[in-house]
Amino acid sequence: MANLLVTGGAGFIGSNFVHYVVQHTDDHVTVLDKLTYAGNRESLAGLPVDRVRFVQGDIADPSLADRLVSEADAVVHYAAESHNDNSLHDPRPFLDTNIIGTYTLLEAARRHDRRFHHVSTDEVYGDLELDDPKRFTESTPYNPSSPYSSTKAGSDLLVRAWVRSFGVRATISNCSNNYGPYQHVEKFIPRQITNVIRGIRPKLYGRGENVRDWIHADDHSSAVLTILDKGEIGETYLIGADGEKNNKDVIELILELMGLPAGAYDHVTDRAGHDLRYAIDSSRLRTELGWAPSFQDFRAGLASTIEWYRANEGWWSPAKDATEAFYATKGQ
Repeated sequence: MANLLVTGGAGFIGSNFVHYVVQHTDDHVTVLDKLTYAGNRESLAGLPVDRVRFVQGDIADPSLADRLVSEADAVVHYAAESHNDNSLHDPRPFLDTNIIGTYTLLEAARRHDRRFHHVSTDEVYGDLELDDPKRFTESTPYNPSSPYSSTKAGSDLLVRAWVRSFGVRATISNCSNNYGPYQHVEKFIPRQITNVIRGIRPKLYGRGENVRDWIHADDHSSAVLTILDKGEIGETYLIGADGEKNNKDVIELILELMGLPAGAYDHVTDRAGHDLRYAIDSSRLRTELGWAPSFQDFRAGLASTIEWYRANEGWWSPAKDATEAFYATKGQ
């Protein structure tokens, strides 16, 4: 691939992917990002201008999508409205971006016969019981539980339909929860880290028993590149790093790594419809495509993430006050 169009490339996972591509390939990247609250132009700061081009715009704009897709060899589609709390407050932007935006890009890929990779989430599968030994696989039935996960499930199904009905050369990946640099402070891990930096007690939903399967954003990026290069058209691959942790353990580890007592946090009202447990079986990706994660020590990865937020307060500080004010209105 010589020219990649990366949608949502100024967001958390997308910007990490762009950095990874620059560091590990010779590809040129065009980033298309609407720069909503979750996109930050500074997440791309320092990247070589001769290899990374930034375009501000909406993936649901047909003429813009058509032009940029026509100029690319492949599309890597990260752009999405992605926060569960926000989807419960106002679902409409999730429909506009995750459904209509994906449709618009698929139509452009169809017209110009471009390779298309769609980045999705394990939340489309719903959740598992805390004591259930099972993990999500590529054949797990969809059972989304929020407007966010429902619209991501819908976008996955659109991709599958465009492969089968129109021959679009697409693949899909469903990934577990990411952590690492450039993540918006509304998300669980960076919110708690930045709370501690600001001298605010971290917040834990309910009893904190909900389990997430954590993966470092660099491992997600390497997996997507592997699928783009080796993945079978029309297939879905699950991306995970065997990083199951409950939220209570994560928040207590953050406090430990930041030099505070393990109990120095507050319990707040649980999120409506809060999924119990996510767990990914990524064996197909590993056995068929030869991928393996690099960040297998969650403690070390989390420590590195904490240091990034300590060193980059200028990046996250502008969004912090508004984020905490929003949560305060909900008692969270």
